[in-house]
Amino acid sequence: TLEEPPPHVKFLLATTDPKRLPVTVLSRCLQFNLTRLSISQLTAHLGAILDAEGVSYGAEALQLIAQSAAGSVRDALSLLDQAIAHGDGRVEPSEVAAMLGAVDHDRVFKLLDAVIEGDGHALVLTARDLSEYVPDYAQVLAELLSLLRRIAVVHALEDRAHDLEPDSEVIDLARRLSPETCQLFYQIALTGRHDLTMTPDSEAGFEMILIRMLAFRPATAAQIDREDTA
Repeated sequence: TLEEPPPHVKFLLATTDPKRLPVTVLSRCLQFNLTRLSISQLTAHLGAILDAEGVSYGAEALQLIAQSAAGSVRDALSLLDQAIAHGDGRVEPSEVAAMLGAVDHDRVFKLLDAVIEGDGHALVLTARDLSEYVPDYAQVLAELLSLLRRIAVVHALEDRAHDLEPDSEVIDLARRLSPETCQLFYQIALTGRHDLTMTPDSEAGFEMILIRMLAFRPATAAQIDREDTA
C-alpha cells in the first residue's frame, strides 16, 4: 500500500524518532522537521485550549507547564491533563508547582539574593525551608539557571536591557552581580544539577551546591593587588 497508494490516499506519519522507521518507508516520504515551540507560544496555545474548554487557569501555571514540556506540544498537553485532574478541574500555579515539584519564583529570587549578599545564614535557612514542599531539587536548580540566564542577557544588553527583560527585580539583581560571577554561578549550578543524581541525599546535595557558590567567586582586582603585594 505504501509503494503504490491509490490517488485519494495520503499517509501522514508523525514521530519524534524517525531513525526507528524502516529505510524503505523513509525513502518514500517527504520529511518535514518541526521545531519545538517557544515557551510563550506554548503558553498561548494551552491558554486557547483552556478558554475553549471553559477551564479556569492562572497564567503562571501555564508557563510552568510550558517550561517543563521544553517546547513539546504533546508533553505539554499530557501535563495539562494531569494538572486539570490534580487541581480538581482548575489549573492554578500552586497546584501545578506542587505537581511538578517546582517552587515559586520568589523563593528562587531569595536564594540568589542570599548568594549575592554572601549571607550564608539566610541562604541555608531559605534552602531548608524548601524541604517543607518536598521539591524536585533538579527543577529548583533549573529555575535558578533560568534566572541566571536572564541576568546574563541583561548584562549583554546593557542599556537596552528593558527591551527584553520586563522584570525590574531581575535588572536589579544584574546590577548587583558582575557578569563574571554570574557566569561562574551558572556553571556551578549546571554542573551541580548533573552531580545531583549521584548524591545520596538530594536535599544535602542541593545545599552544598549553593554553599559552593559562596565559597568560589572571581577574584577582584583589589584582591589580586593585595596578594601580589603580600
